[in-house]
Amino acid sequence: MKKIFTSTALLAFSINAFSQMNFSGNLLPVITEPAAVSTGLDAIYVVNDMNGVSASYRSAAGNRVKWYRFSNLGGGYAEEITEVSQSGDISTLQSLRGDMGYIIEDGNDRHFYWVVDYSAHRLRLGSLAISPESDCATVILAFDGSADAIRYYTINGQMQELSRGLKLGYSTLRYDEDSDIYVFADLTDELAHASSQIRVTAPLCNTDFMLSGDRFMETWGTPESITSSYYEAKAVEAHTTAQQVERDNDNEQKGEVNGLGGSAPAEIDFHAVTTDAAIFKEWQIAGDPEFDFIDYRSNEQDMNYVFNKEGMFYVRFMASNAAGDCDYYSPVYEVSIGDSDIKCPNAFSPGSSEGVNDIWKVSYKSIINFECHIFNRWGVQVSHFTDPSQGWDGKYKGKLVPAGVYYYVIKATGADGKEYNLRGDINIINYKQNLSGTGNVTE
Repeated sequence: MKKIFTSTALLAFSINAFSQMNFSGNLLPVITEPAAVSTGLDAIYVVNDMNGVSASYRSAAGNRVKWYRFSNLGGGYAEEITEVSQSGDISTLQSLRGDMGYIIEDGNDRHFYWVVDYSAHRLRLGSLAISPESDCATVILAFDGSADAIRYYTINGQMQELSRGLKLGYSTLRYDEDSDIYVFADLTDELAHASSQIRVTAPLCNTDFMLSGDRFMETWGTPESITSSYYEAKAVEAHTTAQQVERDNDNEQKGEVNGLGGSAPAEIDFHAVTTDAAIFKEWQIAGDPEFDFIDYRSNEQDMNYVFNKEGMFYVRFMASNAAGDCDYYSPVYEVSIGDSDIKCPNAFSPGSSEGVNDIWKVSYKSIINFECHIFNRWGVQVSHFTDPSQGWDGKYKGKLVPAGVYYYVIKATGADGKEYNLRGDINIINYKQNLSGTGNVTE
């Protein structure tokens, strides 16, 4: 076919404000679709049935216009149409053909249109069935009917699709953060066209699927719809959280901790919310990120676990459906437990300034067993405690002891397995008699 217009020539004519084609002989309204600027088209027209339909154009300047027709090759290969009648400022084309492009040359103006023959693409919705090829991630709907892609071409011959706006409605579940549960949600997917297989992300609840449309049939008042058989959900999903129980111990060494863990014992609450199809549920703890060897399992949605060993631990939640063929694995939580340490101060001053160095405490981290005895110089035990976060307030039987030297004996075990057998002295610095009256508190 001889090329009669170049791309440069197509653009050389000015394009004024939108001028339109008018139609007659059509039983149903012609639908006008806006065209993207990049297509070079002024408009796209959708005609329900081309039989007996003619098109006309009115020249505002009273010019005798020229008509051209082009196919998928683009406007550069347009052919002039000679069978056009002219009556005053109106020219009419009786031999209008669908699924073709048209160029109307009006003096120095040139207008470009595409006409769709909908009868060549008429929607027919037969049936919709759940395909046995569906899996955990995707539902495949076997569609019987006709809803092919409606194509049109730009002035440069580039193929484009005019969406039918088919609607596929179904239900699923969505996690609601405020209520911390999965709630029902009705979804509508828009389809430009439909082939023999329609793929949908697998819903998380039992539902049916309804295909309806298209938007052209809706405009003409003759929409169609079909509904599938009932679909039983297979896909499994969960929403998980991990929250560490905080300890406000002023003598515990915190260090630089990013994420979960830190000083043992680290208590963490793990929580999961699952969708309807989840039957088997399990929290898993492993020492390797691949979970080749699982050290601990909990068949509950909520798990409280105390990490009392040094090292890196990996925690995840998994769930599966009744058949065991659809699984869900949560993101992996990393818990890092540091090595142990104990540091013992050798002096404090109880009763001198409240809240300032008035309690003897060790500085520690990752201590899982602890026992401390404190004696005076005559071997009398003046204090005993088993929690490293606690300490000695300098009192014995409710009264401040005299200033001087005291002795501690500590036995402890760290999260890293390290054993501590510590002995040392504690110096109570001279202080004034407590205003509450505790008897003779100086030597």
